[in-house]
Amino acid sequence: MFIKPTKSKNFTYAQLVESYRDEEGKSRHRVIFNLGRVEDNPSLLRIGQRLVELASGKKVCSIEDLQGEEILGWGHVIYKKLWQEYELDRILKYVSEKTKIAYDLPNTVFRMVVQHLLDPCSKLKTYSKQQEYVGLEEVELNHLYRALDVLQQHKEEIEEEIFHNSRTLFNMEVDIVYYDVTTFYFESTKNDEELKEFGYSKDGKLNRVQVVMGLFVDTEGRPIGYELFKGNVFDSKTLKKSLETLSERFSIRKVVIVADRGMNSKENLEMIKEKGYGYVFASKLRSMPQQVIEQVLDQEGYIQINEEEGSFRYKVLEYDNKLTKGKGSLEERLIVTYSDKRARKDAADRQRMLDKATKLLAQPSKIDAANKRGGKEISQTDKRRQCQVGSG
Repeated sequence: MFIKPTKSKNFTYAQLVESYRDEEGKSRHRVIFNLGRVEDNPSLLRIGQRLVELASGKKVCSIEDLQGEEILGWGHVIYKKLWQEYELDRILKYVSEKTKIAYDLPNTVFRMVVQHLLDPCSKLKTYSKQQEYVGLEEVELNHLYRALDVLQQHKEEIEEEIFHNSRTLFNMEVDIVYYDVTTFYFESTKNDEELKEFGYSKDGKLNRVQVVMGLFVDTEGRPIGYELFKGNVFDSKTLKKSLETLSERFSIRKVVIVADRGMNSKENLEMIKEKGYGYVFASKLRSMPQQVIEQVLDQEGYIQINEEEGSFRYKVLEYDNKLTKGKGSLEERLIVTYSDKRARKDAADRQRMLDKATKLLAQPSKIDAANKRGGKEISQTDKRRQCQVGSG
């Protein structure tokens, strides 16, 4: 038996609790007696502990006397199972033997992977936090840095081995892949000729150099491969090299590419078709021909699905996408959707931006000094400081 303080709203209650095992052998607790609210009688915990001592013949320590000990992490045990299923030890051991590395490459890389998954930090911090995990072999700091070079040099080989293992392990049929682009910034303003460069930052770090990464994943979210680009490369310009990777290195011949509207350029669509792939891309309605916009706004032909959070409507339009320079056209189908839930979200976002812009206009001197982002984008001011808020 023991005394268990239980929180309920703003009060603490003391309960006399007993441990027992149920029919399945699982440990359970049951309340023997409710001693009352501690705030009304601070001595309740002390009285309860004395009752337990008398019943058991053993001295019970006070909860207030207990001190916390350092907790060691063991979450890496779960990741180790996945690591083994993908045969990463075997793949990295092969790389290690081929390059005649003296240190334990699989263990070093696993250490970095675990740290990044559980608590992302620098390689120096990874080295200093080794004592926080149970059952992991320690690695040298210089081995962490050297392993990065090895991974970079054998990137394609490792990716291909993992991909083919995944196909076998999960009986994976790769017929749909998702492609997206993101940026990684450096705490630096120094660019280089290879990758680091200033560009549009998806992290909002406009004054930092960055690199751009294009990543393919399958329908289950498993990475297939990635490519790095200079930090000033636009999203739509990354697809060509990535498609070449998909067909040449992974021998994926028939696939549907799914991507957001950042990839939606006539050049990319034509290139995808030439390779024999299909595509599902998001598209901007305002960039469509006027005839298409009128068809979209016409309420005829929509199929409605009623849901708890509102209705969802869609219709399919045949669309002849004209290519540039007289190269013909692409026969496409436009799937147009409308969601009550999304409409409410968009309306709330617009109103929030308008409110933010209105506050800015109350202090015009701050508009020029601030970076124009969010609600500030719809603020306009002329040379005479006359301001207005756009409603679109």
